[in-house]
Parts: sequence; C-alpha cells; structure tokens
Amino acid sequence: MPKPVILCVDDEKIILETLKRQLKEEFGKTYSYEFADNADEAMELIEELEEENVKIIVIVSDWLMPGKKGDEFLIDVHNSYPQIVKMMLTGQADGEAVERAKKQANLHCCLHKPWSHAELVEAIKSGLEKFE
Repeated sequence: MPKPVILCVDDEKIILETLKRQLKEEFGKTYSYEFADNADEAMELIEELEEENVKIIVIVSDWLMPGKKGDEFLIDVHNSYPQIVKMMLTGQADGEAVERAKKQANLHCCLHKPWSHAELVEAIKSGLEKFE
C-alpha cells in the first residue's frame, strides 16, 4: 500500500525546498512528499494520485500564486476532497481570504512566512490528528 502524501504548493522554489527539507527531517519515510508550483499543477497531481488510490492527507498551500490564489484552490480541493487537511502558508494573504478559506475549505490553520520549523511541524501533527 502506498504511503500517504503531504502535498506542498508554492510558486517559489526555495519555499518548496525548505518545506521538503523540514518535512523529511521531521517525518522521514512515514509519508511521501509531493510538490507543485501552482494550483493547476497541484490539482492535476491530486487527481492522478486519487486515481492511483494514493491518499493525500495534508496540503500546505501558498496564498499568492500566479493564476489561482491559495484560498480559491483550497476551496476547490475541499469541494472534491473534503477529507484532506488544508493549511495555508503565506506572507501576504489578506484576512478576508483566510476567513473565506476557513469557512469554505475547512482550513486547518494559516502559517505566516517566515514560519518556524516547530510551528510547521505542530500544525501538521495537529492536522493529522484530525485526519485519523
């Protein structure tokens, strides 16, 4: 059975690299990690993984990305895959976007850039408790 997936979505490569390093350091081989640099690519990846019966358990998404913003993306994800734990990681989200994501996407939490390793790990662990 394939390992559950944590998906990170951000248009900045350095953010994705940092997330990858921090997640692997904390969770090791317990999960698989996938990365996308925009909402459309992430949605394609989600659909492919679902077809392969690979469970995505957590999505960590940036808010300000080219094309679709993070709150809109997470609402779309929630409409199709409500069981996935959704988190926003942002340096620029406005309060309205965060509130919209909380109400319409069941947003688990919003972390602000720059985040601390401990903050990220705690948010994911508490999100995983909701998933189980």
